[in-house]
Amino acid sequence: MAKASFLQRFWVTFSINVVGIYASLLNRMKIKGEQHIPDAGGVLLTSNHISAYETIFLPWAALRRHPLQMLWAPAKEELFRKPFQRFIYSSWGAFPVRRGRDVKAGKVLNDLLTDQKVMLFPEGTRNKDGRLGQGNRGVGKLIFDTRPTVVPTALIGLNHWRFPSLGAKGAIVFGPQITFDDLFALEDCKETHQLIVERVMEGIAELLKQEGAYVGRVEK
Repeated sequence: MAKASFLQRFWVTFSINVVGIYASLLNRMKIKGEQHIPDAGGVLLTSNHISAYETIFLPWAALRRHPLQMLWAPAKEELFRKPFQRFIYSSWGAFPVRRGRDVKAGKVLNDLLTDQKVMLFPEGTRNKDGRLGQGNRGVGKLIFDTRPTVVPTALIGLNHWRFPSLGAKGAIVFGPQITFDDLFALEDCKETHQLIVERVMEGIAELLKQEGAYVGRVEK
C-alpha cells in the first residue's frame, strides 16, 4: 500500500480542522491525553467501539497536534461499494477489509505499523449501549508481530450523538502507552495473542473507569 501523498495529507489536515470546529465549537467534545501519542514511529490507537461517528472524530483528536500526518484505519468492505463513499473513506486513510481472515489487509497493517499511525477497534463490532466487548485475538497477533506503540483510547458519549447536533457532550481520552514486554517474551501462539488483546481491553476499561463512563463488559 502506497503511503499518502502531500495532497492527501493536506486534505486530511484541512478536513479534521473542519470536523474540529463542529465537534468542539458547535458541540462540547473534549480531548484528553494527547501527549501520549508519539509524533513519529508505528503507533496503534486501540479504542472502544460505540458509534459510527468515531471514524470522523478520532482522526481529528489524534492528529490535530500532528499536522500533515495520517491515521489509517481498516474498515468493512461494504463501505467501499459505492464510488462516492469509496472516494471519501479512501481519501481519509481507510482501506477495505473482508469479513473473516483477510491476509491482504493483514499485510497492509503490518506494513503501516512500521512507521505510521493506525486506529483499530479490537471489539470488531459496535456496542451502542457503551459496554465494552471482547477483544479480537487477531489484534493481539498484530501487536505481537509489529511491536508498535499501543495507546489505549476511550470514546465517551458518542453513542448518544445525532447528526446534526448542537451542544452535544462527549470525550476522547488517550491513555499512557501499554507495555507488553512480559508477553512478548512468551511463545508466539493463540494464548499469548489472547493475553495481549485482553491487556489492551483492560487499558481501555481503566480509562473509562477514570472518566466515570464505565458501564460494564459484554458477557462472553
